[in-house]
Amino acid sequence: MSRHLLLAGTALLALLMAGQVNAQSRYAERPPLVVSPDLSAPWVMQLQRAPTGRRVAAPTAERRIISRSRVQQPVQRQVRERAQPAVQGQMRVKRREVAPNVRTVAVRPPPVRKLQMDPIYLPQNVSYQTTEKPGTIVIDTANKFLYHVQGNGQARRYGVGVGREGMSWRGTEIVSNKRKWPDWYPPQEMRERELRENGRALPKMVAGGPDNPLGARALYLGSTLYRVHGTNAPWTIGTGNSSGCIRMRNEDVVELYEKVAIGAKVIVM
Repeated sequence: MSRHLLLAGTALLALLMAGQVNAQSRYAERPPLVVSPDLSAPWVMQLQRAPTGRRVAAPTAERRIISRSRVQQPVQRQVRERAQPAVQGQMRVKRREVAPNVRTVAVRPPPVRKLQMDPIYLPQNVSYQTTEKPGTIVIDTANKFLYHVQGNGQARRYGVGVGREGMSWRGTEIVSNKRKWPDWYPPQEMRERELRENGRALPKMVAGGPDNPLGARALYLGSTLYRVHGTNAPWTIGTGNSSGCIRMRNEDVVELYEKVAIGAKVIVM
């Protein structure tokens, strides 16, 4: 009987001591929360119980506890920075995979048609020494100028377009006729040549108007097929593009037309 009482007392004493230990552990000092300086690592590095009888040192500068507001922004920025190089790397790889052996070469751009006339061919009064009478027209085909002699060493100079290579001519004629907005009748020889060389069939007649190659006015030269006339392609002034006729801007040929009389002398040189 006494033995049983001794065992019961011993068990009761053990329970009392265990309860005291649990009470002491409940109110014991908790270990500090340590945050890693490397934000890509887990924040909580360790939860260790301080050894009995020793005080835990305060966190150093490198292990400072960081507030939530200061942690979130760097973490988000670092996540974006870590993800960005991977995306860029993939893009670079894709470009190399698409065209690994392609080499670029310099390509000459297509020629652009010049649609403006050189200002040197605009009409102007110039000094011009000649023995020809006032009213005479002198055409310098080499320099693409037409001179209307004024007298007293002066002339009115205009820029012109002349016959292309093999179709230019020289001679002296007179103004045999004048026409406003003339109709154009391409000669049979011109029509055959245009069809043969360019594959273009010219009409037998083009009515006068803004689209007519003879332009606003025409001065007919003697009994030839040549004329001093306007043009619907003013950018050709100063060049050799015609079939032998002398081209002028429409505004210039209108001015000349009013000053030249039928029978005026025309020198082409």
